[in-house]
Amino acid sequence: MEKNNFSNTLKKYQEWLWPTIEKEIMSTKDYPSYCRLNTKYQKEVDFHLDMVSDYPKRKGKYLRPTLLLLTAEAMGAKKSLARETAAAMQISEDWILNHDDIEDDSPDRRGAKCLHKIYGIELALNAGDGLHVIMWRMLLKNFKKLPSKIATALTEEFYWMLNRTVLGQSIELKWAKENRFDLKEEDLFLILESKTGYYTIAGPMRLGAIIAGASKKQLEIIYRFGVMLGKAFQIIDDILDLTSDFAGLKKIKGGDIVENKRTVMLMHLIKKSNETDRKIINKILNKNREEKSEKDVKMILKLMEKYGSIDYGQKLAENFAKKALKIFDEEMKFLKKEPYRKQIREGIDFIVDRNH
Repeated sequence: MEKNNFSNTLKKYQEWLWPTIEKEIMSTKDYPSYCRLNTKYQKEVDFHLDMVSDYPKRKGKYLRPTLLLLTAEAMGAKKSLARETAAAMQISEDWILNHDDIEDDSPDRRGAKCLHKIYGIELALNAGDGLHVIMWRMLLKNFKKLPSKIATALTEEFYWMLNRTVLGQSIELKWAKENRFDLKEEDLFLILESKTGYYTIAGPMRLGAIIAGASKKQLEIIYRFGVMLGKAFQIIDDILDLTSDFAGLKKIKGGDIVENKRTVMLMHLIKKSNETDRKIINKILNKNREEKSEKDVKMILKLMEKYGSIDYGQKLAENFAKKALKIFDEEMKFLKKEPYRKQIREGIDFIVDRNH
């Protein structure tokens, strides 16, 4: 029941926030008079706008902006004060996913072809850059409606959140390029903290808390909570990649195996497998992406089942979620205004129990 409640919460905030995002994207064609294009280039402007707006129009779960808004409201701030920051948060997800899909050469995103599969890498990359520009403009608007100190703090938080995110992506891509399979769990947790703990949970909640005037100590508690819950989120996301079609939005299971993504489950499998099975695993993992077959993916999945790798990942995720919940219950009582605290609590269950 809680899971369904939070799904409704996500939907509610998506419907509230989308008009702001849509308006901001559409306004990019309204150039100032000094640099306005001749009307004969309207087709080119429209083409660019179609690409830039493609991922936002597909609409994700809106988890990040929802956590941002709920945190601000749970600490007594009006959600209207967080509108631009929440919009920037969602737009950041859309350009990051765009670039991520190019880097991973992913086939699908949110039930349709990835942008680079439609327009090619060059144009898709540029469309992501277009969203990136819009994101910073949304943050700039905070200086017109919030005290300068808070608007500056929000921009600074956004910088460090994204800085840590792209660092995590850089490390993950580097280790993939080097074909590293000697990684320890602490190495994987570094990526999980950078790309998910901060960006997906701690960052959005810290942004909401900053708008509500949070103290340094409160922000530090939110970060610890976010890192724990973010680890659970990403491990579950990786398990779903192996076992789920993301509620019909994903055509291929085991995409992370094809991409040689270093997940907790894959590292567990390599560590626990016997010599005979490890030779099979190494042979598959040493193939290029294009060389891996559906049979190869099924073999890795079969071996993961044999060695309990998916169960191991599930238990690890549940353990992180329990630690996050303990922090929430015992140290985050400053998130006290209802129904927002209850909705954040439901969000924890949603993250652990979700099927997409």
